[in-house]
Amino acid sequence: MAAISSLSESVNEGASARVTGNPASRFEAIFLEHYGRVLRILIRLTGNRTQAEDLANEVFWKLSRQSEHWLRTNNVGGWLYRTATHAGIDALRAAAHCQKYELAATLHTGDGASCEAGPLNSLLREEDRRSVQTVLGRMKPAQAQILLLRADGSSYKELAETLNVAVAGVGTLLNRAEAEFRKQYSKLIEKRKK
Repeated sequence: MAAISSLSESVNEGASARVTGNPASRFEAIFLEHYGRVLRILIRLTGNRTQAEDLANEVFWKLSRQSEHWLRTNNVGGWLYRTATHAGIDALRAAAHCQKYELAATLHTGDGASCEAGPLNSLLREEDRRSVQTVLGRMKPAQAQILLLRADGSSYKELAETLNVAVAGVGTLLNRAEAEFRKQYSKLIEKRKK
């Protein structure tokens, strides 16, 4: 109970920091408000909690570099979610790039005989997760972002604020992103079957 009370006090102090204007307290309030969601987005995108925590820290470091005026006048939550999505997609692309070279090196040396151990279902789930991550990494960042935020439970209003669009346009953007995801996913599956 004391931990909940302490957290509640921290959040209340953070809310009052927005009124008083203390930059360190304002940043702490923003951090407490958004860190969990930024982390969840990055975990979904990367599939690796440790990497997601590193990327979340990087996102908040970038936020700390913004001016006090910028923090007061901009949609900080939207900026955080966009920056997190871009950081996650960049990490996926870098990992895919490294995997391509590692695979080529393994095939060249002939050490590629090892297989991942474990039950078939676990293997299939891992393959599906990687496929989804690959597809998200290939999509336009804005489309990947809207899918990730919606999967994280964002309402249409929250999506509109994050993406700086009208609430009425969110459904269309979401449908286009879903259609693009299905198209890219189908291409990836077809390519793997060949």
